[in-house]
Amino acid sequence: LQISGYLNLLANTIDNFTHGLAVAASFLVSRKVGFLTTMAILLHEIPHEVGDFAILLRAGFDRWSAAKMQLSTALGGVLGACFAICAQSPKGAGETVAWILPFTSGGFLYIALVNVVPDLLEEKNPWNSLQQILLLCTGITVMVLLSLT
Repeated sequence: LQISGYLNLLANTIDNFTHGLAVAASFLVSRKVGFLTTMAILLHEIPHEVGDFAILLRAGFDRWSAAKMQLSTALGGVLGACFAICAQSPKGAGETVAWILPFTSGGFLYIALVNVVPDLLEEKNPWNSLQQILLLCTGITVMVLLSLT
């Protein structure tokens, strides 16, 4: 088994921990924010987990071992949610949310920009770049509209 598989599992566990933090903190704000955050993370996680599964297969894991290892990384999300709930201040959820949501949001933005912007800059076809930028703007617009309702 290649080390890349284990490194991917570690990164996925940390990623899932931050997802758990974000979901729990969002539900501390309100049910609406919690459900919106959960939907956004689910839409992100489906292709992400499929890609991670492929990385594990390429690293030498068999299908069953890769599936078990992927499932074990989900415990990071549960731990993140438990941490967010346990970190709740006696003064209320506001102080907990005041640092968790900016921390997780900043991390997600950083990862997205580190992955997306270099690809946009290397893209040779301007139409493909425009499509990607339009889709990013569409995603931002959908989130704004959902937050207004």
